[in-house]
Amino acid sequence: MSDVTNADNTNEPRLIVETGLDQRVAAIIEPVLVGMGFRLVRVRLLNLNGLTLQVMTERNDGTMTVEDCEEASNAISPVLDVEDPIDKAYHLEVSSPGIDRPMVRKSDFQRWIGHIVKCETSILVENRKRFRGKIVAVEAEGFTIERDEATRGEEPKVTIPFSTLADAKLILTDDLIRDALRADKLAKAEAANQNEADEDEE
Repeated sequence: MSDVTNADNTNEPRLIVETGLDQRVAAIIEPVLVGMGFRLVRVRLLNLNGLTLQVMTERNDGTMTVEDCEEASNAISPVLDVEDPIDKAYHLEVSSPGIDRPMVRKSDFQRWIGHIVKCETSILVENRKRFRGKIVAVEAEGFTIERDEATRGEEPKVTIPFSTLADAKLILTDDLIRDALRADKLAKAEAANQNEADEDEE
């Protein structure tokens, strides 16, 4: 079960990955981000302000500061210039996944048990492709949600295999905001303590 809960594993594969040009960009920048201690969350080329390449990334502990975004942007920008996968002018935007984040790894589901997720599957799961509900359990092969509104004849709980996921994201609620802020505060305190410990060793 450690593979599900190990949020410190930089190499934990993503369940939901890009296609086409987005996939090509992801393949170019992911090794750079991993080398810096970041995890790639998502790459999207959007028709915003002309063309915007949106890169979502985070540290293993789920934090991401403005300085981190700048550092990541400065590292991947020259690599993209050399590889040149996009043949038009574009604007690079590096950001954290945000509170109502895309869920792309098993550890994301583990970390946010008790919160509401909206997801879509690539094949029918219990006669549906769209689901919304509270994450109540996470196993190696899938996760279980308690539906917001089960229609007649539907079980209140449904288990969705990770292999069927096409898209998933957290839904913004007061509880989620509170827990996300608390987790961020704890992670930053741990990082500060680690830095102090490192300095003491020198």
